[in-house]
Amino acid sequence: MDMGEARGLRLALAGGGTGGHIVPGRHLVAALLARSALAELVWFTAGRPIEERVLAGLADELGALPFERLALALEPPGGGAPSLLRLLRRSLPETLAARRALRRLRPDVVLALGGYTVLPVVLAAAWERLPIALLEINAVAGRATRTLAPVADRIFHAWRASLPAPGSSGAAQRHLHTGAPLGPAFQAPGEPADRAAARLALGFDPARALLVVLGGSQGALGLNRFLARQAAALVAGGLTVLHQVGPGRLAEAGPGIPGYRPVEYIDDVAGALRAATLVVCRGGASTLAEVAALGTPAIVVPYPHHADHHQERNALELGDGVLLQAEDGLDATTVVEWLELAGEAGRERRAAMRNALTQALPRDATERITSELLALGGIENR
Repeated sequence: MDMGEARGLRLALAGGGTGGHIVPGRHLVAALLARSALAELVWFTAGRPIEERVLAGLADELGALPFERLALALEPPGGGAPSLLRLLRRSLPETLAARRALRRLRPDVVLALGGYTVLPVVLAAAWERLPIALLEINAVAGRATRTLAPVADRIFHAWRASLPAPGSSGAAQRHLHTGAPLGPAFQAPGEPADRAAARLALGFDPARALLVVLGGSQGALGLNRFLARQAAALVAGGLTVLHQVGPGRLAEAGPGIPGYRPVEYIDDVAGALRAATLVVCRGGASTLAEVAALGTPAIVVPYPHHADHHQERNALELGDGVLLQAEDGLDATTVVEWLELAGEAGRERRAAMRNALTQALPRDATERITSELLALGGIENR
């Protein structure tokens, strides 16, 4: 189409199953809306219940813009990762379903965010000769990125470590180190002087250090069990604790005591990170990008059962801004270490961690990626 035609982008997103495969897309949609550069949105998801929570409010944000959400039946009815046999069995019919949707909607560009929905949607987009972009959110390129990169026009890398080796064919033109897309709430680092006011806004004692525990959008059993045992000791040591346990997992939380607040899900993650003296989290790429953007010192407890250990690799990209903690090493000594780091004795170390975090990632990722999507879709970049 005419590059100068004044209309917005018709965008197709493929990503679901976890918050990490949805939240970056939400940030990009918000950025396109802010630029008055979005005309239509279709989102292919996995159909997991967590998607309802993470996508809540999206239709209201889009207003009158056309919006469809299509779940592809790759995962088993109860959710979770499909077996290889199911994936092979379901890929062809779901690719055909995705192709029918793409032929009907004719998006200008398709962006794959991650998860099992990516494969059929990208194959269908290639079949229809639509522009394709991939977002590799982890520091280790996943199987989907490695498999689908040859048919993609752009591959956006949140971390430099996932870029292909220098000299690879077409790497400089198609593989871009952009950083992770973030929303406006994450654009300015938090200042220590502002954290007391942020704690008060959350209903915590502004004079006490706040530990925020993030187990990811679905929670983390290992962290939940540790907090159930040690929440009382952390509070007795002077901390207040905001603990995201995951949907339907409040029974795994610690005892109900003053100063410890377990919740299923934290909607305002930026507000929680601005209030936090210290964060304990998994090593999901989106979470770590948010931690880095706001300069909140963090202890990262990677999920230990990923074959490629990508959560550990994500954390290593943040250098001295975070401390790594193995899940099987969580014990009573850990409580002492957390209390020391969050207290007066850890003030200088936290300052050094904040400084390292704010320099760890590009801060213009959202703008760069949206500009690339507009260019790929043949839309005037505005």
